[in-house]
Amino acid sequence: MNAFTGISRYLDVSITEQHLRLLDNGAVLAEYPVSTAKNGPGEKKGSYCTPTGWHKIRAKIGAGLPINSVLAGRRPTGEIYTPELGLQHPQRDWILSRILWLGGLEPGKNRYGDVDSTWRYIYIHGTPDGLMQGKPESHGCLRMLNADVITLFDYVAVGCRVWIHE
Repeated sequence: MNAFTGISRYLDVSITEQHLRLLDNGAVLAEYPVSTAKNGPGEKKGSYCTPTGWHKIRAKIGAGLPINSVLAGRRPTGEIYTPELGLQHPQRDWILSRILWLGGLEPGKNRYGDVDSTWRYIYIHGTPDGLMQGKPESHGCLRMLNADVITLFDYVAVGCRVWIHE
């Protein structure tokens, strides 16, 4: 059981290890590499840091989309990411395949005001697989390999708790 939520299943994200684990009653059901923020941990709006603390999945976006589907503003653009598309738009922050939109649960830390993870648009999402280098490189979100985020998307429900820590 998890002390904060009183539930047994949750996601554990280690910024130090660059790993996300799906836990149930302390058992690791799945483990995936992630890429957190290049700027490190932090909660302030505009910091481009990955927020720490307890969150929940507030929305799941992209069910049924093909792998590598491009999303912008939480909507599919109709594009499918390819390396050629990436070369055409080198400055684009690619959000692919699925979005798990996070909402902070700790008032003053990651909820409300200028630290609110929801309104910072912090997601767990797919990224071009070639950009997953095992190190922090995002703008604050948790980037994943596309096949991994699609699998995780199907394992978790809206409301699932997420613990992000160093």
